[in-house]
Amino acid sequence: MSTSEDDRRLLELAAKAAGIESQGWGSDYYADGPFGDRFVEGLHTNEGVWNPLADDGDALRLAVRLGMSVEVAPRVAVAWVRPTPGKSLIDCTEELGADPEAATRRAIVRAAAEIGKTT
Repeated sequence: MSTSEDDRRLLELAAKAAGIESQGWGSDYYADGPFGDRFVEGLHTNEGVWNPLADDGDALRLAVRLGMSVEVAPRVAVAWVRPTPGKSLIDCTEELGADPEAATRRAIVRAAAEIGKTT
């Protein structure tokens, strides 16, 4: 999976919001994972390649770290968060389409990126 420049920017902003330090962009190959072998592009961190747009675990950890609420309805995924008390609620909605998991991950990353824009 090749990541677009827009997706890279989303990931950088989401990492900033979550306090995740990056050493730049890269890729890694994971063999014998629970879903088979896979190649992942993302931000290099101290824990390895981080890409919540592609990795369910990264997306869940991001949502938890930021205190985000996530809802998956019949047609959309919504992620919402209030960055700090008194700040406006941030909510991002994605149409589920053919890949509901990808849409949910994208809603989470978009909401995190909105926080990253203000920090």
